[in-house]
Amino acid sequence: MGIIRDMQRAQATQAAADQRGNTAAAQQRQLIRRNADLAIAAAQQAAADADRRREHRRLYAEARTADAAAANADLRARLTDLDTLLLSTLDVDDHIDLDRFKKPIKVQPFDPGPLGRPVPEPSWPSYEPPEPRGVGKILGGERLHAQQVTAARRAFEQAKAQWAEREQRRERQLAARLAQYEDHKQRHEAKLLAYNAEVDRFAKAFASADPESVVEYFAMVLGNSVYPDDFPQHFRLAYLPKQQHLLIEYHLPPVEVVPVIKDYRYDRVRDDLLATPRDENEIRRRYAEIIAMVALRTVHEVVEADRGGLVGKVLFNGIVDTIDRRTGQFVRPCLVSVATDRDTFAAIKLRRVDPVACLKHLQGDLSGTPDQLDGVRPVLEFDRESDNDFTQEFNVLRDIDERPNLVSMPAAEWEQTIADLFCAMGLSMGTAKDGRWLASDPRPLFGGPVVIHAVRGQVDVATASAVAAEVIEAGATKGILVATDGFHPAIQDELTGRPIELLDGPALLNLLAEHAGIKARIESDDRS
Repeated sequence: MGIIRDMQRAQATQAAADQRGNTAAAQQRQLIRRNADLAIAAAQQAAADADRRREHRRLYAEARTADAAAANADLRARLTDLDTLLLSTLDVDDHIDLDRFKKPIKVQPFDPGPLGRPVPEPSWPSYEPPEPRGVGKILGGERLHAQQVTAARRAFEQAKAQWAEREQRRERQLAARLAQYEDHKQRHEAKLLAYNAEVDRFAKAFASADPESVVEYFAMVLGNSVYPDDFPQHFRLAYLPKQQHLLIEYHLPPVEVVPVIKDYRYDRVRDDLLATPRDENEIRRRYAEIIAMVALRTVHEVVEADRGGLVGKVLFNGIVDTIDRRTGQFVRPCLVSVATDRDTFAAIKLRRVDPVACLKHLQGDLSGTPDQLDGVRPVLEFDRESDNDFTQEFNVLRDIDERPNLVSMPAAEWEQTIADLFCAMGLSMGTAKDGRWLASDPRPLFGGPVVIHAVRGQVDVATASAVAAEVIEAGATKGILVATDGFHPAIQDELTGRPIELLDGPALLNLLAEHAGIKARIESDDRS
């Protein structure tokens, strides 16, 4: 049933994209971006006239202020997406009607085309010469008419023979095309019947609590749940039919999904966008709320989709795959864990709850410092409690997502992607060297050399300091530091007052989509 799951996921993704595109926040961001682009265009036009330098400086300042407003709008939209993770699923009916996947046994009627239209048979009256009249009849017209009739008769018979031959050929071709159509019709109908029979088989197996089918069905349910692009959507499921327990091991997003920047402002003196870092306590609070919402959302989707009452209890472990920056080791801590029966959970009014308090009410366990990867004791040991015969692993994005993964693409392609992005944003890029460029901003007055350093991973303080020193050594006007996994918290203090712009993973994905037309993703497969 993988095809059905993929179709369902694709439809849900498209619907969510359409919905996001029509939101007021998206429209606001587009308006702010348009205003910024207009301001920049006006500044560039004014720069062409030496007598209008003052006007150019004013317009340029307006353009950079608009850039800051656009960046802040992106931050607000990102936070809105994160804050509404739970509410956004409550208006969606998570139940999947399997019958709607059945295809009608319908084939287009046979269309013979021109072969279905016989050519009219030749008629004698159209060949027969006219009877002689008057003087012509007296002066030998009858003999001439007889000769004409004989010639016309020969032409008529020849045309009739040719018509009969063409008709026989047309009828043979028509019969062959009809036979081909009937063969195609039978094969197509057989294919549809087999597909529908498979849907019926799956529906029957699911209704009878077949563990494999139950797991597959709820994988479809969770696969339909549309999250932000940088959420992993990777999970394992197991079903214990005797206990009516559904076991879920869900991969949570890392703390980097919370923007480390609180807001941007344009500093006219430095001619730079200055970033105000987000407080670490706020990042911890937001991250705890996010993983609590993912847990509640997942349980809600299972309970709502289970109209047959096959699941009496849901046991959920939320884990995160990441690198512990303190040790450099790959870790997989459990950050949230909860077990709840369906009746208790169904009585909760999720629109009005505080996610963290709701988890505590359900006697779930949530890490107090999830940003530090401090795990909790899971309510279930997945591999010990589940029967491996009925356990399946699903990675929704990896299975069907065709977006390029910035983490796993070849190094040359990664560098070319970064170079293409900044070229599209107006910089003249030099030759890449180990993820570094000495680019050039061609704008008059405020342009100049720009140092760019792009890293797939997290940037530490030493790397950031090296880039800052390189900016000074190159006489550059600014540096741009790109890191798919974000930055060490101490970097904000290290770079205070220095002309370095920081772009984390979510910001990079947004810029690629907006300026280069590339819908990418950041998904690590590293387990070393």
